[in-house]
Amino acid sequence: MTPLDVTIAGARVLGPAGLSDAPLALAGGRIAARPAGREVALPGCTVLPGIIDLHGDGFERHLAPRRGLVSDLTRGLAALDAELAASGITTAVLAQFWSWEGGMRSPDFARRLAAALEEARPHLLTDMVIQLRLETHLTDQFGEVAEFVARHGIGYVVYNDHLPHEALRKGRTPPRLTGQALKSGRSPAAHLELIRALAARDPEVPGALAALSARLRDMGVRLGSHDDPDPARRAMMRDLGVAISEFPETMEAARAARAAGDAVILGAPNVVRGGSHAGKMQARAAVAEGLCDALVSDYHYPAPAAAAAALAPDGGAGAWHLLSSGPARVMGWKDRGGLTPGARADLAILGPSGLVEATIAAGRIAFARGHVARALFG
Repeated sequence: MTPLDVTIAGARVLGPAGLSDAPLALAGGRIAARPAGREVALPGCTVLPGIIDLHGDGFERHLAPRRGLVSDLTRGLAALDAELAASGITTAVLAQFWSWEGGMRSPDFARRLAAALEEARPHLLTDMVIQLRLETHLTDQFGEVAEFVARHGIGYVVYNDHLPHEALRKGRTPPRLTGQALKSGRSPAAHLELIRALAARDPEVPGALAALSARLRDMGVRLGSHDDPDPARRAMMRDLGVAISEFPETMEAARAARAAGDAVILGAPNVVRGGSHAGKMQARAAVAEGLCDALVSDYHYPAPAAAAAALAPDGGAGAWHLLSSGPARVMGWKDRGGLTPGARADLAILGPSGLVEATIAAGRIAFARGHVARALFG
């Protein structure tokens, strides 16, 4: 699809200095410094930078519409492309596990997804990249992980630890053991044996993570940690060069991250719901305290735009930096995140109702409906 050459007029446009009624020109897939092409009048609309979603796992529903039923991944990614665009998301980081948990969280599925995404990418409108969520106790696979990251150009790795340590310490059967075992294709007994064997690696994990982290940092990979429970865990991760705290569980962990200059990523569904579904930290409180660099979709792609609207009475524009320039800064992406000349023409256009009516990704129409569709297509 050829990028648009147009000048949007009559809308509110969120620029570096805030909202204004200045026209916005697009040419050659970039924001242009002067008027270009035909004029498209969008009165009553708000033009915002496209959403950069740094952590979403809702893609699993497109790739496996029912548990255990993995569809054609290429067609699933095309369907995901449509949902992302309908949600105003122009850059999506797919949070894919490399885990002992099996199923769609297995190393084999990570390989399948990476291969399918490379095949599908020329046909997609939104920009999709992979975040690898690595389980910290798979120490025997760290070399393979580094090779996988290099082979597929993955620029973001997040450390996870889903082992039920507390239950194992108390000699109890871990919660959800049978369901996890069935999902992984193991018997409950075999799954429990695997979990215990992995937990026994506790003493070797710090050294193995340090070596892997150094290797990944040398490759230019950004590192994050998931669910930091407290300042001690955040400090341990920071010592490894892990500068992104993803979904810290407590205000103390988030404050420790901010005090050290680490980036903090929080879930937009937490903002929309008014709290964590797991009873953890309230994201709204952290945002109000200035402890958030980016809000992400987590498990629900419409959530970022809804969260911005919940946080800012101007339709979300006052909180939109948490969906655009903030995430871009976390990842070091200088070509997106704002509507400045030379940047990628990534736009989310809200209609008079405040809902996403069009998404333009690298100058191409990825989604359009209603008032904006009529203006764009005449």
